[in-house]
Amino acid sequence: MTTLPHSFKRIRLNLARSKEHPLGSAQHGYEFVAPLSADGHIDVEAWRKEREHCRVRRFWGDEEEVGRLVHKPGGPEHARWVFDYDDTAEEDDEAGYRFGAHAFVPGEYVSIRDEDGDMHTFQVVTVEPAT
Repeated sequence: MTTLPHSFKRIRLNLARSKEHPLGSAQHGYEFVAPLSADGHIDVEAWRKEREHCRVRRFWGDEEEVGRLVHKPGGPEHARWVFDYDDTAEEDDEAGYRFGAHAFVPGEYVSIRDEDGDMHTFQVVTVEPAT
């Protein structure tokens, strides 16, 4: 079993309030592992060293998918973070909106564009040591 550096955290995002879910939803969201700096930002250099441990689990009602947190070049803001569920296809990627600029601390909000191009807002509910 590999012991990850202390900076690696398991982050849970729950769907925030929306038209379809006026109270938000703990049954819709993501859990992912990423290295965070002291102020809660994703640490690109630490990700590069241990990227194989940066996994994501998407849970959406009765559906579940497992993939990887990937840092991709290009895009309107240059580099971008995506959740990738299939190495052979790009259309399944879900892009985090300005993930590089967001602090992943409980109570904060982030947005993710799903594979259909729809943007959803999520609340960071937990940030715990990754095991």
